[in-house]
Amino acid sequence: MADLKSKIESNAAVVGVLGLGYVGLPLALEFARKGLRVRGFDVDAGRVRALRSGRSYIGDVASSLLREQTAAGRFRAEHGFDAVSGCDALIICVPTPLRKTKEPDVSYILSAASEVARRLAKGRLLVLESTTYPGTTRELVLPLFEKRGMKAGKDFFLAFSPERVDPSNPRYRIENTPKVVGGITPACGRLAAALYSKVVGRVVRASSAETAEMVKLLENTFRAVNIGLVNEMSLMCHKLGLDVWEVIEAASTKPFGFMPFYPGPGLGGHCIPVDPHYLAWKMKALNFEPRFIELAGVINGSMPEHSVARMADLLNRRGMPVQGSRILVLGAAYKPDVNDVRESPSLDVIKLLLDLGAEVSYHDPHVPALTIGGKKMRSAPLTPSSLRRADLVAVLTAHSGVDYGLVVRRAKLVFDARNAAKGLRAPGLFRL
Repeated sequence: MADLKSKIESNAAVVGVLGLGYVGLPLALEFARKGLRVRGFDVDAGRVRALRSGRSYIGDVASSLLREQTAAGRFRAEHGFDAVSGCDALIICVPTPLRKTKEPDVSYILSAASEVARRLAKGRLLVLESTTYPGTTRELVLPLFEKRGMKAGKDFFLAFSPERVDPSNPRYRIENTPKVVGGITPACGRLAAALYSKVVGRVVRASSAETAEMVKLLENTFRAVNIGLVNEMSLMCHKLGLDVWEVIEAASTKPFGFMPFYPGPGLGGHCIPVDPHYLAWKMKALNFEPRFIELAGVINGSMPEHSVARMADLLNRRGMPVQGSRILVLGAAYKPDVNDVRESPSLDVIKLLLDLGAEVSYHDPHVPALTIGGKKMRSAPLTPSSLRRADLVAVLTAHSGVDYGLVVRRAKLVFDARNAAKGLRAPGLFRL
């Protein structure tokens, strides 16, 4: 342990990052930026080619930074796994999706950990960052190394550290977001903390890997449940003829005991719609019913249908059926100013509208093309003429740089599910 800790502290350690997506690539470049040599591994050959040519596909990673670290010899993208054997510390940042049955799919974790287990020499550190249920690190990853006769805390070091990436957040980046780490043994935790201290200002030690795994699930379940609450509040306000956004804004003036969350057309991204179900699955296996998680999932999952029903009602008031109506959707990504469409509710809304026979187009400056229900679509320009042509404009993602004042002035009907037109009033403007 002392040798590896010394190599980390002196920047002599080689860090390997498995999975170069929204979590792995920024982390890899941050280690490189702090002076360590980094090897990034990905099974997607196209990603590796892009990185080797100096082109970043992640909005939060500038291509100039990538080229700078590559030219300095501090970062190299790898397609195969042979270079894993030359790494002193390895961090797994692979996807953890849900199966159609809402069960965890940990196959990517097992595949990556198996590749490491076949090559890891003694005295090395492995950290899992992929979000998963409590017990994964100890119950699934650890046995892969124990089969080779290696003992955690002695022959190698194993820990879990939940990722805390918020794409496009200009305020909180890797270096100023505290990092939680939990080791299989105390020695594992200490070594993982030493590694992350190279790139993060504050490292928080958890007592175990299971605690660290649970921390991530609490963080995202907290958000899912509170978003579910405010989504239900928006449904109630609609029934009562009230503006939920005004209610939230007024409630936010209370300086204690209240934290604002905001409604929308549904949940999107790689965390909030998925992670709570990892915890729910684990608890059901222990004969415990996670009622808050289940209820929030039902409410949040119903919001795309509710949004389409609101649009249909607005068109009906103008004597127009959904079938044949021209509907322009603003925003395909799941959140502002990113190109990530994973679990985006906009895709669900577009699919529902297409199924009802609507003529749907979309505008998103970050998502140039989509395929939904077999239909290939390209982002349409947002112009006064395209706004006038639409029978209804639906704001589903509030990207910065879009003139929502123009949208309200030129469109016949606007359904604003994100309060993008905050402060604006017009006869044809309706909020979620």
